[in-house]
This record gives sequence, C-alpha cells and structure tokens, in this order.
Amino acid sequence: MDKNRGRKGVLTGAAELFDLPADVVAGLPHVEVVGNREFYMENHRGILSYGGEEIAVNAEKAVVRIHGRGLELVSMTGEALRVRGTIERVEWVE
Repeated sequence: MDKNRGRKGVLTGAAELFDLPADVVAGLPHVEVVGNREFYMENHRGILSYGGEEIAVNAEKAVVRIHGRGLELVSMTGEALRVRGTIERVEWVE
C-alpha cells in the first residue's frame, strides 16, 4: 500500500469525523482573497521574494505569486500571512 495514500485516507476520515475542512487537516495551503485589497494564506512555508509589485510565497508543492501595486506584508506567523495592497492577480505555480 502506498504510504501517502494511507495517510490521506486517515486524514480524510478524521476530517469527516470531526466535521473539519480536509485542507486544514491535511496541512494544505488555504488561500483567501478579499476583493482586490487583501490576500490571506494559511499553511505557508515562507516568503521566497518580496517587493511592492510581487510577493512569492512557498506553498507545500507550489509557489504562490501575488502581483499588484503597493503590496506589503502586514502580518506573518509560522502558520499564516496577510498581504495588503492593490492585488491584480494571484498565480499558483507548481
């Protein structure tokens, strides 16, 4: 049996049992965008690059790039980060 498939099955079962979102239980990135003004991400793996027009965030198996104007990282913990500014687009690059 594939080790990852077994783990995913256990995590999916736990998520269903406790009525939790499967992405949170599995540690997958959770992203929210509020209008074009705010970006929020849980379960990141750190910032790869930072600038007023682009911020690149390391996700589990991808890079999330936030493009815009006047971007700034307003908060960051080991679990979540928040970016504000004028967000023009968000890219998910595997």
